[in-house]
Amino acid sequence: MAAQGGEDDEGLISGINVTPLVDVILVLLVIFMVTARIIHSQGMPMDLPKAAKGESVQTVFSVELTADNKTFVDSNEVAGDDAILDLARTAFGKNKELRAVIRADKKVEHGRVIHVLDLLKRSGIAKIAFAVSPVAEGVDVDKTQPQGTQ
Repeated sequence: MAAQGGEDDEGLISGINVTPLVDVILVLLVIFMVTARIIHSQGMPMDLPKAAKGESVQTVFSVELTADNKTFVDSNEVAGDDAILDLARTAFGKNKELRAVIRADKKVEHGRVIHVLDLLKRSGIAKIAFAVSPVAEGVDVDKTQPQGTQ
């Protein structure tokens, strides 16, 4: 028998105070809410076509980047990637609802694609899509990619 007579139970914990636990949880919740908002705002909004359906996208200003460092704008070869800026500004001046589509070979460097994307944004074009090849229904997208040696 633990407590008989006038003995004092100083060593026993009779209850748990949850107030500090709730305070810590609320602070963590605020931290997660703030960081989630920052992470979300750093994303770049893009208008991407659906690859599985293979639906066509209205192509008004087409930029094609080949693996051998050639650049085509509306099927016409241009001197380089930087020539896109003037052509895009001219086209955007004629049509404020201009949509640009970037068609890049799989072997084109990521930095080059981002540079072209930046040039299009600087020209004022806000609707930018990336062209994809449609995949036949029932075909797994991961299995269509070439696999490394195993």
